[in-house]
Amino acid sequence: MARSLDGLVFVPVADQAPGQVGRETRFVYHEQEDRIWAEYSGGDVVRGHLVGTRSGDGLDFRYVQLRRDGTTASGHCTSLVRELPDGRLRLEETWTWESQEGSGTSVVEQPSD
Repeated sequence: MARSLDGLVFVPVADQAPGQVGRETRFVYHEQEDRIWAEYSGGDVVRGHLVGTRSGDGLDFRYVQLRRDGTTASGHCTSLVRELPDGRLRLEETWTWESQEGSGTSVVEQPSD
């Protein structure tokens, strides 16, 4: 059985472009059965939410966020849950904006402290 994400905090391992998540962003995940959701904020993001589903080590979700400059953005993301050698979890993400142009990859993981 895959480890639950419920209550876990994740942080980006690198900054993205301005107006996107960065190293100051904190994600707090929740999980119930095959449903996942999270709240996030920090850096250029005032408030963000994601909702979706989990199947094994795969996540599929939509996200929406309010940025510090007052703009909003939304998109779609798929992630793979990986366990690091020290037992922390990492999410390897592939995302696409739906409200604007752009797509990419990113990595978030549980903080080591």
